[in-house]
Amino acid sequence: MPSEVPFLRERPLSIAISALGGQGGGVLADWIVDVAERFGWLAQSTSVPGVAQRTGTTVYYLETCPPSPEGPDPIFALMPVPGDVDVVIAAELMEAGRAVVRGFVSPDRTTTIASTHRVYGITEKSALGNGIADAAAVRAALEAESRRLLCFDMEAVSAASDSVISSVLLGALAASGALPFPRELYEEAIRAGGVSVSSSLRGFAAGFEQAMKSSQVSAMGATPPPEPGSETGRRLDQRVRGEFPAHLHGLILEGVRRLMDYQDGAYAGLYLERLAHVLRWDGTAGGVRRSFALTGAVARYLALWMSYEDTIRVADLKTRRQRFERVRQETGVAAEQVVHLTEFMHPRFRELCETLPAGLGRRLAHSRVAARLLGPAFRRGRHIHTATLSGFLTLYGLAALRRWRRGTWRYRLEQERIEAWLERIRASSGDYDLAVEIAECQRLIKGYGDTHERGVERYEIIMQWADRERVRTDVAAGVRRLRAAALADEKGEALEAALRESPA
Repeated sequence: MPSEVPFLRERPLSIAISALGGQGGGVLADWIVDVAERFGWLAQSTSVPGVAQRTGTTVYYLETCPPSPEGPDPIFALMPVPGDVDVVIAAELMEAGRAVVRGFVSPDRTTTIASTHRVYGITEKSALGNGIADAAAVRAALEAESRRLLCFDMEAVSAASDSVISSVLLGALAASGALPFPRELYEEAIRAGGVSVSSSLRGFAAGFEQAMKSSQVSAMGATPPPEPGSETGRRLDQRVRGEFPAHLHGLILEGVRRLMDYQDGAYAGLYLERLAHVLRWDGTAGGVRRSFALTGAVARYLALWMSYEDTIRVADLKTRRQRFERVRQETGVAAEQVVHLTEFMHPRFRELCETLPAGLGRRLAHSRVAARLLGPAFRRGRHIHTATLSGFLTLYGLAALRRWRRGTWRYRLEQERIEAWLERIRASSGDYDLAVEIAECQRLIKGYGDTHERGVERYEIIMQWADRERVRTDVAAGVRRLRAAALADEKGEALEAALRESPA
């Protein structure tokens, strides 16, 4: 792994595993240690065996962190401390409940991963009546006390995959995003163990996939796109899976797919390069404990910004086969009927300049003579009949300019804005909430023409406000409030009111 891995400034990550005898808790702990060390981190695990209570419960405790670039290696603790555990893994529901009772689960910190199946205790079995503990109450306590809860019947998944529950737990951990390690390292750790490798890999994959279907995980990223069909797509797919947290793979791969469709593989590669920098900032700012919320936000909005709508993109979308098929389906016409489609387009003089080569476009846009001579030709919209050869070829020819997009003035403008946005996020990473709110502000910039211009203007207004008020402790909340106001109405009246109400 490269040396530039995200590191934690405050303290190591702590993981507590509670498993019954025979459930492979020790193997699970060894796998996690192996994964951390393959990632270049330091790791230590200890165990405290229990007695009675079914077949005996053992608590395995792990701490892991990257080596300090400037100081001595940390001294790891031997036992979990209440209120100070980042991940709790329980191989049975009541063991998860006991972790809550012990104080290991905290609503501000802990990701809890637990199986919902039951292994009944002695007191439950020996009761004269129905002595089974209330599983619903335990589940409610887990939901109330956990920062994030990932909970499903892992014993059933284990049986269906003909594996052991420890491998299913490992798969759920990999998908949860609670740790920064990519999926491939977990699989390498299983292979390195050398015992029941094929069945353990099946269990890991089944646990991973089941966890990805959970609302707690799927809400953090998009459904993974189809398998890539080109060599470039496969190479980028492997890069995503090897460099980024597993729970963000679907979201990032969707961004890659979008940008390959928008431009090409090299442009999607630029997206991943930018996102890799964000991941490092995120880890430095403590994003591991926030499930890399900043990286997830930037992954979503960076893909949207990099696929900005210019005249080339609009023409491309209007000439695609899928668009004509959708129009026919929506209008309900018969197969033998002819559909005449008229597109209304209103490119402005500035958009003409932005589509030209950067130097020429910039000079024309700032030329009063050019604006006076050419501007009147762009004051009215145009109706283009795509059912005619001339109309279709007009848009098709404009869409073909995609290969020269990187040389246009609009491309230069948008890349400068994107880099400035990313630099603001980096500079704000000391205030994690503010960095996320700045990332979210990209939502203001969308569409083309007047819509895009209004969005950019309101974005700049909010960024200028944030720069002036950066010393305030509630600046993140202020940015969130102003963004909501900016999205509230087209005229910008709500934003103006919100700015007036903001303290000077």
